Amino acid sequence: QVQFVESGGGLVQPGGSLRLSCAASGNIFSIYSMGWYRQAPGKQRELVARITSGGVTNYAQSVKGRFTISRDNAKRTVYLQMNSLKPEDTAVYYCNGLPSFESWGQGTQVTVSS
Repeated sequence: QVQFVESGGGLVQPGGSLRLSCAASGNIFSIYSMGWYRQAPGKQRELVARITSGGVTNYAQSVKGRFTISRDNAKRTVYLQMNSLKPEDTAVYYCNGLPSFESWGQGTQVTVSS
């Protein structure tokens, strides 16, 4: 069973930066595509960034040019560098596989506010 532990969220002013981390358990991490998802209050969970096992990345239009996803297969960790943050980026951020596993982590809260 794969489990995910997200960290790195917090309160940041508009224009600021945060780096999220997600530690994953399970032996299949290195061969699985991974994604960062987010869920804002009252909205559905959405995929914002994805990375294949080989490092090919893809982003939602709303974060393209501001967010960067990366992974370290040896550490079973995926990262999300978030720059030029906007209030609309406020959400709980989760990582999971693509397609997603049934089990989700607790997420990490990102709040962008002045």
